[in-house]
Amino acid sequence: MMDGEKKSSSELPGWAAFAVMGSTIAICEAIGVGGGIWVDKVWGTAPTGILVGVVLGTITAVVSVVSQVRKYL
Repeated sequence: MMDGEKKSSSELPGWAAFAVMGSTIAICEAIGVGGGIWVDKVWGTAPTGILVGVVLGTITAVVSVVSQVRKYL
């Protein structure tokens, strides 16, 4: 690599790639749970909102992590 070139995300050290993946999972799940709790409070649909939020957060996290892993394959 020459001076002044930036590393792409596919060239991150192993620990950094795992940190990004872990952060992605945590953020997706937090948004899903937070959104589900908010929906339950606003519409009074407990526990449906949080269950849907967890499922959507998990699906989003899996899709994001799979796309990150494909960069290394």
